[in-house]
Amino acid sequence: MKMDFLEYSDITSEIKGCMTPGKLKITDQNIVFKNSKTGKVEQIQANELENVFFQNFAGSLGLRIFLKNGSLYRFAGFKESDKDKLAKYFSSTYNITSLEKELSLRGWNWGTAKFNGSVLSFNVGEKSAFEIPLNYVSQCTSGKNEITMEFHQNDDAPVSLMEMRFFIPSNELAGDVDPVEAFQENVMKKASVINVSGDAIAIFREIHCLTPRGRYDIKIFNTFFQLHGKTFDYKIPMSTVLRLFILPHRDQRQMFFVVSLDPPIKQGQTRYHYLVLLFRQEEETSIELPFTEEELKTKFEDKLEKEISGPTYEVLGKVMKVIINRKITGPGSFIGHSGTPAIGCSYKAAAGFLYPLERGFIYIHKPPIHIRFDEIASVNYARGGGNTRSFDFEVELKSSTVHTFSSIEKEEYGKLFDFIASKKLHVKNRGKNEKASYKEDFGDSDNEGAPDAYLERVKAEAQERDNEDSDESTDEDFNPDAAGSDKGDESKSSSSSSEEEEEDD
Repeated sequence: MKMDFLEYSDITSEIKGCMTPGKLKITDQNIVFKNSKTGKVEQIQANELENVFFQNFAGSLGLRIFLKNGSLYRFAGFKESDKDKLAKYFSSTYNITSLEKELSLRGWNWGTAKFNGSVLSFNVGEKSAFEIPLNYVSQCTSGKNEITMEFHQNDDAPVSLMEMRFFIPSNELAGDVDPVEAFQENVMKKASVINVSGDAIAIFREIHCLTPRGRYDIKIFNTFFQLHGKTFDYKIPMSTVLRLFILPHRDQRQMFFVVSLDPPIKQGQTRYHYLVLLFRQEEETSIELPFTEEELKTKFEDKLEKEISGPTYEVLGKVMKVIINRKITGPGSFIGHSGTPAIGCSYKAAAGFLYPLERGFIYIHKPPIHIRFDEIASVNYARGGGNTRSFDFEVELKSSTVHTFSSIEKEEYGKLFDFIASKKLHVKNRGKNEKASYKEDFGDSDNEGAPDAYLERVKAEAQERDNEDSDESTDEDFNPDAAGSDKGDESKSSSSSSEEEEEDD
């Protein structure tokens, strides 16, 4: 009997020296790994597979999957009892015989460097002592008899390999080809080195950036984009971009452009998992791309025109969407009391906006937080610290982290309630008549239990008008009782304004 697919929920993938948890699904079409922390999905198509090896990791069985383009994927967390089932599946589905990867346990540091696709394997005799995926290499320099390799860092790794040196003895240097140069050339072919060489595809000048704060020129290249400011300069590989968002500000005059990054960019000890750019809606730009019509057709499948003009946020979004090959997430179907997709609220000490999206929530802007629906254990509506004009919205994650968005206007309750119900999210402590009774709780304190429904409605409408006339967010909105409840990774990744080294405009 043929198995349709194999699925494993507690698997880790080796990413830049860190074992990242996730779920692995193996089908006859592809192999899919979903990162539990970021939600990022990596797919390996069946026709890309070349070799599959079993490899012993510390405490568990691992899979080492080699692709035809030379890429290597390593997954760990399988049980010894899974071995036969996996071997049969790869054999019957992909017609690939799973081999055993034997490792050298001698501990020698003298051996043979062998390049295979994008992997450098260091062999002692016929067995591998270790292997290095070359796309983890950030720089490679050569000396008289040696090669020095530096590596991209993974912030989640408890211990990181910073640098490695290979010594090539003098007797190897005889002959026409310099082995040091040849070694360096092989590494650099597959290394992920960010060098600002050649012209930028597009440049956007003096862009207002909320996180990290300042005015930056954004230069977009083929494999990375650069944020160039007066004090700081960031080079961000396209491969680190997880998601793109374009969201309207509540004032309906500005737009947020948000870039989610993994790993984050660093400024001293501060890490930024999100770039938050702010544009005026009427701000327009026009750019000309440095490509011929033929290049646009072959490289970008006619998704970009040579000349692009329009609102700056749209032009930037279009260029980044095509070059990074990521979808842009916009606002969902939710429209709040203000007539916009934004809900005004406070998170800890800062006022901002919460956007209910089709597959999650995003909060902008200090710190930016993105919560996927599949991470959420439950949501809860709580009274806003005795203030009947506002309420708190608590989101508890499956990891037990709680995000509390406080001081939300009571008029948003009905629409948010309907949205939560439509997304079938679990509401904590909710009774059958929760919606009705909760709305009554928002009434003026001197009218509690008043029998006159008409009078109640008139008062509610009057209060609604007062709210529309009042400011969007005041100091009174902040609820100190709700602060400090979040212990999540995302809040660690962004710092308060006092921690940030601000950049002058």
